[in-house]
Amino acid sequence: MTTNLRLPGQPGEITLPALLARNAEEHGSLAALSWREGTDWRTLTWSEVRRKVAVLASGYAALGVERGEHVLLMMGNRPEHWLTDLALVHLGAVPVTVYGTSAPEQIAHIARHSRARLAVVEGARELARWEPLLADDSVPLERLVVAEAAQAGPHRTYGSLYASGARLHRADAFEKAWRETRPEDPLTVVYTSGTTGDPKGVRLTHRNILLQAVRLDRNTDLPEHAEHICYLPFAHIAERILGIYLPLLRAAHVRLVGDPTAVATAVRELHPVQFFGVPRVWEKLAAGVRAVLAQLPLEQQRAIDEAGDLARARAGHRERGEDVPAALEASYAEARERVLEPLLRLAGLDRLVWTASATAPMPIDVVRFWAGWGITIMDAWGLTETSGVCTVNSPDDFRLGSVGRPIDGLELRVAEDGEILTRGETVFAGYLSPDGSLEDASDADGWFPTGDIGRIDGDGFLWLTDRKKELIITSNGKNVSPALVENTVKEHPLIGQALVHGDGRSYLVALLVLDPELAPAWAAARGVEAASLDALAGHPAVLDEVARAVEAANARLNRTEQIKRFRLLAAEWGPESGELTPSLKLRRRVVREKYGSLIEGLYEAP
Repeated sequence: MTTNLRLPGQPGEITLPALLARNAEEHGSLAALSWREGTDWRTLTWSEVRRKVAVLASGYAALGVERGEHVLLMMGNRPEHWLTDLALVHLGAVPVTVYGTSAPEQIAHIARHSRARLAVVEGARELARWEPLLADDSVPLERLVVAEAAQAGPHRTYGSLYASGARLHRADAFEKAWRETRPEDPLTVVYTSGTTGDPKGVRLTHRNILLQAVRLDRNTDLPEHAEHICYLPFAHIAERILGIYLPLLRAAHVRLVGDPTAVATAVRELHPVQFFGVPRVWEKLAAGVRAVLAQLPLEQQRAIDEAGDLARARAGHRERGEDVPAALEASYAEARERVLEPLLRLAGLDRLVWTASATAPMPIDVVRFWAGWGITIMDAWGLTETSGVCTVNSPDDFRLGSVGRPIDGLELRVAEDGEILTRGETVFAGYLSPDGSLEDASDADGWFPTGDIGRIDGDGFLWLTDRKKELIITSNGKNVSPALVENTVKEHPLIGQALVHGDGRSYLVALLVLDPELAPAWAAARGVEAASLDALAGHPAVLDEVARAVEAANARLNRTEQIKRFRLLAAEWGPESGELTPSLKLRRRVVREKYGSLIEGLYEAP
């Protein structure tokens, strides 16, 4: 367990403001929140955070924000976002973060559905999507607060709101407001990112979240007050847990990284002891390392491979719960210090003691790659509806490729069709309805159907297969997990992304995307000349190599799972272009619609 800090009550009977009060009183001089201002970091201590939250709460109260009211937020990972979230919670209001990549129609849906009267947005880019809603009679939105004063125009600025809060603040009113909050009150509403259909509003209470935080904390072993690099969107339940709620529990230090693409730079600078990344982040980091390794002398590459073999062998013993043989431990320690440590230090990965992933099945080759560097990724599984984590691997109890065992207080079972069902105190009470009521999503016995397919092994570890709605059913009635096939073919370094299609068809086809970092390095090492990724994607040598990669993947798959034809693409898929959700999960429907003619062409006679 990470923290032995005093709790201001039993985990299921306290609220988030009680944790902030404890932190200010008992850990007030410790760093709480840091962010970049130019080239320097600016830091607030826990006592300073609470003072600013109190002032902001007074400012929002003066705007008319009421207990139980939903307030929408669309900002990056910046202090105005983090502090506003806590200020609203202290008023008993309900902060709702909206993904920054949301389309205007998605924003309008959330604004109507949540009945929000106020939104706090970042700047001009956001205003272009939010201002039209103020004139839309179907949307209850009444006013906007803008973080970037220079972009605010006629709207209220965050700075002026803070100034009014400072003038109007009364400590007794602030204390009274947060003390009226109960554990069963809503803490936030998280709208699912919408891989299919409109986003659904998941209401989570203080009790849901704090039980989740305490139980997740029991499965980690970190130094007290460890830093967390916060770069994923706050609209994602993972970052809300890791970047807001767990730091409140642990009195830890949050480092805000406003630009997600700068996370590798932040890691190199800060040398964190913990790091969380969704599978696509770990894939991208691995691709970057592989691209660097490809440029090293062959002798150094061989030394790294040998050190990696030792690291993986050591991880295998730990995975099986065995003592690592003394000779292997000594050889690994020597190889780590001599070969791996200098490179890990350059990447900022040398101090890591806890690394984790969640949200989608992690490709096993990526897990094994990082195990070769002495970095064991603790894969977890959960949903927004379960307040985050349901199952987790821990440093002393893990299986690579699995998503671990259930956290305390959570039950799992597998239905006849393979769907995973769960129940427990961290499972939400239901989806938010437009009238403010909750639509129960669990059965009469309290079991919530997660939509994920998997199996539980004899040791209680959960192994994911795929999303139930994403399983491919071929024309002969066979079920295929697209993620299994895609992750297998992506093991080749040239292939960065993949989509497998075949629902109602007699065979599978695939769209494959060149890895933008590894493909040029691969080509350069083999004397393949191409002026761009587009040119590489059409180069005969690249196409031949990708064909061999598909053939190698097919050899490890059963006949129904094998890819018969493919098309190689150059443009990487991402949230901005719509193929990935903001949490970097594949939007299959969007890809199929966008590349429908290419997919259909793969089924036409050659």
